[in-house]
Amino acid sequence: MDFVTQKMLLELVESRRFGVEYQPIVEMKTREIFAYEALSRFRSAVGEFIRPDYVYAALHDNPLLLFQVELAQKKIQLDRLCNSEKVFVNLDQDAFYACGQDVGNNPFVELIQLAGRDRVVVELIENSEISDALMSLSMIELFNGLGVRTALDDLCNPKSMLSVAVLQLVEWIKLDKCVLDNRLDANFMVFVSKIIDFAHVTGKQVILEGVEREEDLVFARQIGVDFVQGFYFRRHFLSY
Repeated sequence: MDFVTQKMLLELVESRRFGVEYQPIVEMKTREIFAYEALSRFRSAVGEFIRPDYVYAALHDNPLLLFQVELAQKKIQLDRLCNSEKVFVNLDQDAFYACGQDVGNNPFVELIQLAGRDRVVVELIENSEISDALMSLSMIELFNGLGVRTALDDLCNPKSMLSVAVLQLVEWIKLDKCVLDNRLDANFMVFVSKIIDFAHVTGKQVILEGVEREEDLVFARQIGVDFVQGFYFRRHFLSY
């Protein structure tokens, strides 16, 4: 499905037809699963899968619905893995602040602390809006103060911007799958190489997303990332 109307969105939320897909994050050195990323999944009334980016684009027109769905999603994502498994979760900045600026009583903070700060990594996405970068920075500072690890997601995505302040504070850097699409672009790969060098010099770890084939895994090894993630690894599973 390539669009979501407000009527469809309200019906989806009222019926709670959303769930989670866990995708493995695999360590390059050992080839073992280190953690899972919890990916939001949605279905229509007839059981058809709906692209999450379409759902969230529609939700951003209604902050209250965005907050409700994101909170419900996080409860599912943090609840359906055993307590010994680490999990990376995306957290939408607009949803996080939809309940106000008083982060001391923020339900997302309470939920993540309850799940265990040693097993949860919070992923934040920067896009082309400066305000989003500022919200990301504020959230990272908050979670760092609570001892919750953070990651910068989708770095190198054409629609994202790069905040040096945010980049410095996170413990994990996730390279967008577009890195694989642009592997033959020499100038682009110079930038990617320097980002990986910066990460390692400053004690961060790098995950390459979008690994689907053996040649992607070979490429990941060549550029020196620490972890990979993608459909090449089959131990992902859906939960509704």
